[in-house]
Amino acid sequence: MDFSIVDLSPVPKGGTATDAYANTVETAKQAERLGYSRFWVAEHHGMANTLAGTTPEVLLGHLAAETDSIRLGSGAVLLNHYSPFKVAEQFGALDGLAPGRIDAGLGRANGSPAADQALGTDRHVEDPDGDHAEKIEAVVNHLYDDYPDEHPYADLEIPRGDGDLPVPWVLGSSPSSATIAGELGLPYCFAGFIRPQFAVHSFEEYRESFQSSSLDGGIDEPHGMVAVNAVCAETDEEAARLRAVAEASYKRMRRGEVGTRPTVEEAIDELGGVPEPTPATLGAKEWPRAISGSPDTISGLLDQLAERVGADEMMIQHVVGNHEDGLRSHELLAEGVDLV
Repeated sequence: MDFSIVDLSPVPKGGTATDAYANTVETAKQAERLGYSRFWVAEHHGMANTLAGTTPEVLLGHLAAETDSIRLGSGAVLLNHYSPFKVAEQFGALDGLAPGRIDAGLGRANGSPAADQALGTDRHVEDPDGDHAEKIEAVVNHLYDDYPDEHPYADLEIPRGDGDLPVPWVLGSSPSSATIAGELGLPYCFAGFIRPQFAVHSFEEYRESFQSSSLDGGIDEPHGMVAVNAVCAETDEEAARLRAVAEASYKRMRRGEVGTRPTVEEAIDELGGVPEPTPATLGAKEWPRAISGSPDTISGLLDQLAERVGADEMMIQHVVGNHEDGLRSHELLAEGVDLV
């Protein structure tokens, strides 16, 4: 099974976006060296003091110059904010910079009302599922030059590389996104760290609704990936200590403090103690928002979650106290799943 990484470009305490991007570049280089399959970067708006990952299309261009072989992609470009043609042009340009190794991860999300207004986004679309499906299909048609001759867009051209074209993925955290991916016949990635309770149902919807794609960029059989918040350390106890940052961050999010990230010590203080280690065997219906463990434990946990939904690939996201802990986590996890 393939394993990949998604990075949010968190701003370190006392640092700036420059520091965040430097850390992202270092993480991407390490991921390539360790044998991870993909490295995706995220899009968040209006919280750049804590998360500098606002424009994946810009950051991916830099990562293309800093890496050689790992696939690069967006996790995700938020398509509800943009024109499909412009998004296709961006990924076409990225394909020219890194031919044959670009993933076009397409999703949607609303931010704060102010951020959405600043982006010119209509928060009240009459049929959001239909609108989203149409936009995804339009991006793929532009990327693959797949409009019929009589279509007004048939003569529009986008930049291209000399390798395989960008691979479109539908990203989401609900059964509705899974249905769109299935009906369009595209690969699907479920964000298990957002709404883990919908994971099983979403993959069921994806497979039940799947149709062999009529799009040039589509696939003939379902192909799914699940993104999991996971942190790895030498022991289960130390990994649980690092996981405190994710647990405290989730509590802050519920209070409306989106994007803020405590240190390990602050997180433990907020939680009233170190979290219990994630059990090596999860209950039949148990899907934590964050998991932790030693290399052996985390490998077993990822196998359980992948088997539960029938995922073909796993993607790792983590919320940790500092950059060094994150690098070490990726290194140990790679050992646990035999990437190294």
